[in-house]
Amino acid sequence: MTEEARIVEGAAGELKLQGVLDYRTGPALLEAGLKLIRHSTAGSLKLDCSGVVKSSSVGLSLVLAFIREARAAKKSLSVRGIPEDMQGIARVSGLLELLSPQA
Repeated sequence: MTEEARIVEGAAGELKLQGVLDYRTGPALLEAGLKLIRHSTAGSLKLDCSGVVKSSSVGLSLVLAFIREARAAKKSLSVRGIPEDMQGIARVSGLLELLSPQA
């Protein structure tokens, strides 16, 4: 698996977050992800994080920003495939519930 960080649009309403999420890759990923969310015609989005190789707190910040942007755009966003390191940071921060699948 490549470590190149990117966010890409998959099937209808699916966004795939991949690579190493850190201070170097965060700003470009944030900009690209927000743009994808804004321009998506899907009312329900799925963020697949199973391609994330490694994540610092920047990764968690990205996911939270994507959730916030989707809500602002009146779209639902569910997150799946959250890597262990991101789950650990979310748990310690008291934010793990925000990453749980939403109905």
